[in-house]
Amino acid sequence: MASDINDLKPMVGAKRARRRVGRGPGSGWGTTAGRGQKGQKSREGNNIPSWFEGGQMPLQRRLPKRGFASTRKITPVTLNLRDLTGLDEVSVIEPASLIEAGKIPKNTKILKILGEGELEKPVTIRAHRFSKNARAKIEAAGGTIEEI
Repeated sequence: MASDINDLKPMVGAKRARRRVGRGPGSGWGTTAGRGQKGQKSREGNNIPSWFEGGQMPLQRRLPKRGFASTRKITPVTLNLRDLTGLDEVSVIEPASLIEAGKIPKNTKILKILGEGELEKPVTIRAHRFSKNARAKIEAAGGTIEEI
């Protein structure tokens, strides 16, 4: 006996009736309706934010400010030698070709090449910065380095 999706009903006892509070003392939820005795949370229109500390100086204002985040700081985008392996058909690897290949974001201002991984063939790599390890591995593979 297959049942259609429009005939589905929850199992008996799976759904409870909603609690009707404030409907007299006989219900067990009359008078204060489960809100406890007096206080701000027992009143109508109670919507205290979770971070409110009862008028006490809030935590984010008690803690001191520290440091400074410069809006002009340009952090270099780093790329390891192992990430350059998919660019075998290119003889000169530069930021424009890496952006085209989807290896670095379009808005890259400074590109730094790091030395994790190996190069299979000699290539010319143009970047803004190179780590010492990357320089050694590129030159050991017969490649050349050009700082932009």
